[in-house]
Amino acid sequence: MEKFESSIEKLVDMVILKLPAIAMALVILVVGRYLIGLTLRLIERRFERRDVDRSIRSFLSSLIKFSLYCLLFLTVANTMGIQTTSFIAALSAFGLAVGLALQGSLSNFAGGVLILMFRPFEVGDYISSNNGSEGTVDRIDILYTTLVSGDGIKVFSPNGTLANSVIKNFTKIVSRRFQFIIGISYDDHIKDAKDTIMGIIESDSRILINPKPEIFVSELADSSVNLTIRGWVNKEQFWATHNELQERIKLALDERGISIPYPQTEMHIKSDGTILTSLPKKDQSSD
Repeated sequence: MEKFESSIEKLVDMVILKLPAIAMALVILVVGRYLIGLTLRLIERRFERRDVDRSIRSFLSSLIKFSLYCLLFLTVANTMGIQTTSFIAALSAFGLAVGLALQGSLSNFAGGVLILMFRPFEVGDYISSNNGSEGTVDRIDILYTTLVSGDGIKVFSPNGTLANSVIKNFTKIVSRRFQFIIGISYDDHIKDAKDTIMGIIESDSRILINPKPEIFVSELADSSVNLTIRGWVNKEQFWATHNELQERIKLALDERGISIPYPQTEMHIKSDGTILTSLPKKDQSSD
């Protein structure tokens, strides 16, 4: 009985000694819960203003809430004098082991978070990246983005690689530039060829006048004078214009008698007939 009373007295004494720490811990707990709730509401509003995807919004909110409550728990326990060093060490070791085991998936997860938050592309956009992925975005998940290529094949691109690559989004643009390189013979007049091509361009209402189309000599090649043709069209009409314009230009050049030469060489035979040399030919004349 005396031992029991002694134990009770020690417990009461310990509680009395700990009362200030317990009171401080309760204050920290109450204030901490209020601050956590306020922080979560502010983050939720921020997500709404940035139009963050709902799936990633819910996941990030839960992750932030869990992390904040863990921090609050450790703070309260430390205030009450409870040793938390071993708990933190065990938690750190567990986190390191999980991180090493899932580092590839974690990289994809981080990439998915970045894509869903900053939205370099959305479902329905046609994109290409320097990691080799190209197609229409069919679905954006937390680990993979699903694309449908031009020939109907589904491509699953890891978000980690996709988020760290250069992405070209062809849907976000208003207009798109086409460019052709057409070679004409050295015997043909450059001005006639340019006027003929410009006439085709100006007669096509799909081609924008601003920026102004341009035609210029880009190279004096081995067998031809190369003309570069550039112009702008609305993105919806790009492929139709791209596919039709070259045919119309070829037909118009044929009507004007302007040839598009194929690669050819000029042969020089020495008078003794023993040595042959082959040189690129730049015109239609022969020795």
